[in-house]
Amino acid sequence: MPIYKTITVSPTTSVYIWKVTEAEEELSNGIELTPHCQNRMDGMKSEAHRRAFLSIRHLMAKAGYVDSDLYYDDFGKPHLKDGNHISITHSHDFTGIIVSETDEVGIDIEMQRDKILRIAHKFTPIEEYKTLANVEAIIRKLTIVWGAKESLYKIYAQQGLSFLRHIDVMDFTFQDARTVAEILYKGKKSHYDIEFLEFEGFTCVYALKMMGG
Repeated sequence: MPIYKTITVSPTTSVYIWKVTEAEEELSNGIELTPHCQNRMDGMKSEAHRRAFLSIRHLMAKAGYVDSDLYYDDFGKPHLKDGNHISITHSHDFTGIIVSETDEVGIDIEMQRDKILRIAHKFTPIEEYKTLANVEAIIRKLTIVWGAKESLYKIYAQQGLSFLRHIDVMDFTFQDARTVAEILYKGKKSHYDIEFLEFEGFTCVYALKMMGG
């Protein structure tokens, strides 16, 4: 089973990434879904979507969980019954989860595409990236910023939170592989650590809420 990458973020926090190459039947082996999740999967028209769904259950198994350990709140945010924090993402052939015993966490995987240039103004002050050497570098940087904001949105999970107006990702270089971010919403400020990595034309970003932040 191709777990693509495991990252130990801290002694209490891990990231697991899967590259989905197996057939649906192979991915079904050893996976027991709750009736709710079986219904969800049965309703998926796309085989790729079902395969991604199953691969996430394999990632959960790597982290020591089964499908019935997972539940979703009214906002659609996933939770673990033991009180640990989880976030889930999938993009094309890659799926990922982050699990933490101590921190609120969010994760996002995105394919690097030039489409992001057309929507950049909706989520970030684009002028900040005009200094980069070439279009490819701008696409890479914008994808990291988008992934960071997606990850933060998953942690914050409140209707009305705006990527452009409420979430600020501090500038960074590719070499840093990390940055920090702040959310200012309804007069409340919170702070987050962001880390990112790139592979096979994809970007994975994950966020952890800072203690006391």
